[in-house]
Amino acid sequence: MTLATTVGTVALPAPVMTASGTAGHGTELVAYGALAALGAVVVKSLAAAPWPGNPAPRLHPAAGGGMVNHVGLQGPGVAAWREHDLPGLAASGARVVASLWGRTVDEFAEAAALLAGAPAVVAVEVNVSCPNLEDRSRMFAHSATATAEAVDACAAAGVPRWAKLSPNAGNLCEIAGAALGAGAEALTLVNTLLAAGVDVDGRRAWNGGLSGPPLHAVALRAVRDCRRAFPDAGIVGVGGVASGREALALLMAGADAVQVGTATFADPRAPWKVQGELARWCRRRRVRRLRDVVGAAA
Repeated sequence: MTLATTVGTVALPAPVMTASGTAGHGTELVAYGALAALGAVVVKSLAAAPWPGNPAPRLHPAAGGGMVNHVGLQGPGVAAWREHDLPGLAASGARVVASLWGRTVDEFAEAAALLAGAPAVVAVEVNVSCPNLEDRSRMFAHSATATAEAVDACAAAGVPRWAKLSPNAGNLCEIAGAALGAGAEALTLVNTLLAAGVDVDGRRAWNGGLSGPPLHAVALRAVRDCRRAFPDAGIVGVGGVASGREALALLMAGADAVQVGTATFADPRAPWKVQGELARWCRRRRVRRLRDVVGAAA
């Protein structure tokens, strides 16, 4: 039995990855499992320059086991990450997917150029869920044109591009098509939902992004719709994966691989747990290739 899969032209020995923003910038999870055993490690989003993010507290529980975060894309910048974090990841044998963001198209291009030639990096995930200063701070992910421009700018990295799209866009398939038309090999579906939390005792509130179990059904719909619209595209499903069953649901909806995110905060071993449950499910049902279940319910 093999868990091997492909996302676009990127071959992976297993279908489970970490999700950007939930496993740090480097080898933070190495004490909990072999990074090389996962399909890939997707690092926290990086900009061309260091970015401080928002002040703490930045993570808040939400109903239904979810989480609202307003971390604010904190990161060391691509150059510092290459110097301090990437060597450890490369030494671990991990396949690395670098998530990039920017506030302008030029900032995406600059971050991608700084990443070019980085060892162990097998793909770039273009995080378009960030404000576009050239369009009144409207999210790149809410515009087909802006998404295409960001994806095109990241060609400077010289590796395959995956577009991480927002479920908040009403025209998701249109935006997905623009990303693919601009050179993305794959779609990562989905980023967080716009949300808010309120502390009723402290009388304070915060805006942020909702992730975890409440996002799962939204991710299933996005994956299923995009698989039907783009049968040859690579698709990575992310949202509410805490067990093998959620991972299988996304795979059957049409994803080639999945990412484990919020569950990792509660259990840092979650990505390996999910992958093990997938393997046991396949063995019990005599599924010889995990690829055989991809799209089974699309």
